[in-house]
Amino acid sequence: MVRTYVLPYKKYLGWAVVLNILSAVFNVFSFTVIIPMLKILFNIDNEVHQFIPWDTAGVSIKDKVVENAYYYVGLYDPINVMLVLCAFLAFMTLLKTSCYFGSSAVMIPIKTGITRDLRRRIYNKILSLPIGFFSQERKGDIIARMSGDVSEVEHSISSSIDMLIKNPILIVIYATALIFLSWQLTLFTIVFTPLMGWIMGVIGRQLKKKSLQAQALWSDTMSQVEETLGGLRIVKAFRAEKKMSDRFGGITESMRKKYTRVGVRQTLAHPVSEFLGTVMILVVVIFGGYLIIESQRAGSTAGARFLGATLDAPTFIYYLLILYSILNPIKEFSKATYSIPKGMASMDRINKILDAENPIQDPASPKPLRFEKSITFEHVSFNYETDRRILDDISLEIGKGRNIAIVGESGAGKSTLVDLIPRFFDVTEGRIAIDGTDIREVRLSELRGLMGNVNQEPILFNDTIFNNIAFGVENATEEEVIAAAKIANAHEFIMEKEEGYQTNIGDRGVKLSGGQRQRLSIARAILKNPPILILDEATASLDTQSERLVQEALDRLMSSRTTISIAHRLSTVKNADEIIVMHEGRIVERGRHDELIALGGYYKHLHDMQSI
Repeated sequence: MVRTYVLPYKKYLGWAVVLNILSAVFNVFSFTVIIPMLKILFNIDNEVHQFIPWDTAGVSIKDKVVENAYYYVGLYDPINVMLVLCAFLAFMTLLKTSCYFGSSAVMIPIKTGITRDLRRRIYNKILSLPIGFFSQERKGDIIARMSGDVSEVEHSISSSIDMLIKNPILIVIYATALIFLSWQLTLFTIVFTPLMGWIMGVIGRQLKKKSLQAQALWSDTMSQVEETLGGLRIVKAFRAEKKMSDRFGGITESMRKKYTRVGVRQTLAHPVSEFLGTVMILVVVIFGGYLIIESQRAGSTAGARFLGATLDAPTFIYYLLILYSILNPIKEFSKATYSIPKGMASMDRINKILDAENPIQDPASPKPLRFEKSITFEHVSFNYETDRRILDDISLEIGKGRNIAIVGESGAGKSTLVDLIPRFFDVTEGRIAIDGTDIREVRLSELRGLMGNVNQEPILFNDTIFNNIAFGVENATEEEVIAAAKIANAHEFIMEKEEGYQTNIGDRGVKLSGGQRQRLSIARAILKNPPILILDEATASLDTQSERLVQEALDRLMSSRTTISIAHRLSTVKNADEIIVMHEGRIVERGRHDELIALGGYYKHLHDMQSI
């Protein structure tokens, strides 16, 4: 997971590595002045130091550096030396904090970039998935995965980077300094480190499971908010505010309990690591202090000895400072054991979208697409996974330029039938062909480029009128948009708006009436100028006045185009070239209006019911 999303930002990682190394090195060297400062303050250095030439054989580099440093310090007044040492400490601290700031700052583009990339990937995946995928998913759940889950993954990845880059660098450099000071005492300290890691592992074992449950409840919360906003009119009309409030309260209370358990476990990381780190330092203080005190009692001027090592009091204090510094990256490891499993739980939910298979794909070798003759359904059957058949053995030919109407009761399969033409779904059996070419053998973009849709519920976006009409048409000019609006009987009401075509219509066109929204969707289809037009009950929800205006616009749109209309109002399809009557997924009758009335079958029954 980390490699996939972090790799594009490797230049930032390089800077993070360099700056973290410098920060740790400057921190180690800034503390070195503590030793001579303590010796000067407490006047405990009675040794006479001699300068050791740098090319002297048989003397370690450590001894040369230490001895020569004390030699130069002894040449000057202690007060002046203290001032210089304090200035050196301040300068090294400035360098250290600057590098620390830099290492943190270069991580910000990584974190923000990962969040952007992940959300883009989810969004693009949503756009590419077939419509059938979303019939099984709640919109609120998908929104929750793009918000809360992505944030958790971002935090998890940043923790992973710290764990894999920053903390190891600090631990290695600080551990090297500890070994350089006293490998024997460091060996004694290491004995207690595994115990600290084991305790933290025991505490965090159940976190991923709890996080998954909490994120699922967060999705339930988002789903109910989305449902409430979409159905607020019904909630108020049926006085169901209390019912919805109680339902929402139950979900949020369950989520609170789950998040409380997760939060308590996560909050436990810092105090436990703090306590264990303090215990480890106290053990080292007791052991090291015991050695120093015993050596002083014995009158040793070389300091305490442990496995042949020497250690005086100022060096031991410096050792403790470095040891305390190494505890912070170790604590970060313990925090990562919480944030990373929590992020992995969120990533599992995100991967349900990212790993979803898309059966609607372009063919490996697409064939050219031409529409000059007809659209043909050849023994087409369709069902959603294991559900009953929605369409059963449909055979139908729609000639170019013809106006075909599809009627039938709700649930007869009318909308499903037309959804198969642009491959919103693929047929279960049989095939659909355009001029003899199976639509599964051509590019989706070419196939859908032939078609324009006008639906019963106009689908508009929270944007300007101009952008809604020009939606899907690249580089549409103002003249073209206005011409399309005039044909759709929309120009007049648009110009009555204060900002005209630049008026924002709100979420789903809420600032417009139903008839105005529908005329905008017709204008959008006119501008696209598709050879195949699909009308899904385009006037079903309109009043008489709006229906007349919309029908006039539709008549202009339908001229010289192949039109497939789904209709409940039979009065709107009387002039169709052919009417297809469907019942329970089958074509039961077909013909012109007068022929079907004369037949006295299912169509006449529907017609008589509407007449009554």
